[in-house]
Amino acid sequence: MKRRFIVLMAAAVLPAAASLVPMAANAVAADSGSRVAATCAAVPVSAPQGATVEKVTAVANAGGTVTFPSAPPLPDYPPIAGVPAWCDITVTVSHPGANDHVNIKVSLPQNGKDWNGRFQATGGSAYLAGEFLHPLVVGVKSGYATAATDAGVGASPLDVSGWALTPAGEVNTPLLENFASRSLHDLAVVGKEVTKNFYQHAASYSYWNGCSTGGRQGYSEAQAYPRDFNGILAKAPAVNWDRFAVGTAWSQAVFNEQKVAPSPCELEAFNTAAIKACDTLDGVQDGIIDVPQNCHWDARKLVGDKVSCDGETITISKAVADAVNKIWAGPQGYPGPNKGASFAYLAAPGNPFFVSNIWVKYFVTRNPAYDLSKINYRTFHQLFASSQKQFNSIIGTDDANLSAFARAGGKLLSWHGQADQLIPTQATVEYRERVNRNFGGNKNVDDFYRLFLLPGVDHCGATGPTVSDDDALAALTRWVEQGKAPTTLPASGTNAEGTTVSHPVCRYPMVARYTGHGATDSAANYRCVRA
Repeated sequence: MKRRFIVLMAAAVLPAAASLVPMAANAVAADSGSRVAATCAAVPVSAPQGATVEKVTAVANAGGTVTFPSAPPLPDYPPIAGVPAWCDITVTVSHPGANDHVNIKVSLPQNGKDWNGRFQATGGSAYLAGEFLHPLVVGVKSGYATAATDAGVGASPLDVSGWALTPAGEVNTPLLENFASRSLHDLAVVGKEVTKNFYQHAASYSYWNGCSTGGRQGYSEAQAYPRDFNGILAKAPAVNWDRFAVGTAWSQAVFNEQKVAPSPCELEAFNTAAIKACDTLDGVQDGIIDVPQNCHWDARKLVGDKVSCDGETITISKAVADAVNKIWAGPQGYPGPNKGASFAYLAAPGNPFFVSNIWVKYFVTRNPAYDLSKINYRTFHQLFASSQKQFNSIIGTDDANLSAFARAGGKLLSWHGQADQLIPTQATVEYRERVNRNFGGNKNVDDFYRLFLLPGVDHCGATGPTVSDDDALAALTRWVEQGKAPTTLPASGTNAEGTTVSHPVCRYPMVARYTGHGATDSAANYRCVRA
């Protein structure tokens, strides 16, 4: 269902079958025959540095077919069959002086024979640090000891009113630090210790898996705690958060300055025209702009054209076309959305993007009544600069020095959809280019960090020919455990024209190009070339 937009920042969909992720020869499979059913009970847990353990609880779950209650605004999940019996161990920690209570939940297959020997931490969505049910159950079915944290900020991705501000009206910095990074490290430390004490055997490998906020969290771990995970799968990452969370409100200033309020139908006419103009730049007509950065179509070409919207005929004005060009360009210091990406969330007149709206109200201005829809260029730039000054050091997640992560042997596998309608893809590309400059070029960075850009795919792969988590995590585990770095990822799904397609996605900066022979919807007929 299309409530998947909140998957926005949605917790990663973990792999559906452990058999799709082969175990390395030196993993714990060698002694798996000696592992037996564990007792579902609280285990000893040492406090992470700077924290204290308040309590540890355990709940046994019978397994079988697991259903999930509706929990708006998160998506409705279908039942999962064949889940083995598992144990939920919840560890509550606090940090002196923070007045917090952070819950870390670890879900473990109860029978050691159902455990694949790995630990996996999962990420959150929007202002939710982690989801405590669906991702953990999917992880258990896949054989992982799987964990998440609430960072002490509650269970809502869209409501920060209970934690963002202190009673005095100041930003609750300790809880923001929890959300930004501190609780992620606690999750890694506690989750791995719970796993070791439950099975009496340490996990052979540890992984991070998240999208959007979860993607940002993965990058945060690589930057701030480079030894926490052997492998990090970070999709559509909301890096540069202090800029992202204001930069994505740019359209409100543009509409106000241009004095226009185009309808959704009118705005999408520009994307339709851009796709038509740039679809075949890659040699294939499939309703997808393969590399939007190569699409130089000008919105002003639509001026004077008439579009039919809900029975009304609208003539495209120069003011609206100029607004669209400015939105695509983005403000100084942050990229706009790619051509072909829906305007529904980042360009709705009078309706700011919800992540931006919350961030500006509660953090930048500390004024829950602030009306972000009324900003102009001057006030936008003031908010943008203020967000950077106040919060870059806390939640920027933009440190391009990944040398400690590289030295630790970590591997970062990241992908971002070229039609992402929530987090501009170029923000991830710009971060990668900064890392390249730090390490003397793309080739050196590929040793430990590989980025894949998915043509026609929206936020977290809700639509478009995307890469499944099964395939992405399998590629990451092969890289970590067998040293086989991925050069391509397999993408499949329905394209914009409704056709089922498959094609390889090449590691950045390479792109897949049709060889000119065979079906254009078959991956076998593409090769990777330099963009």
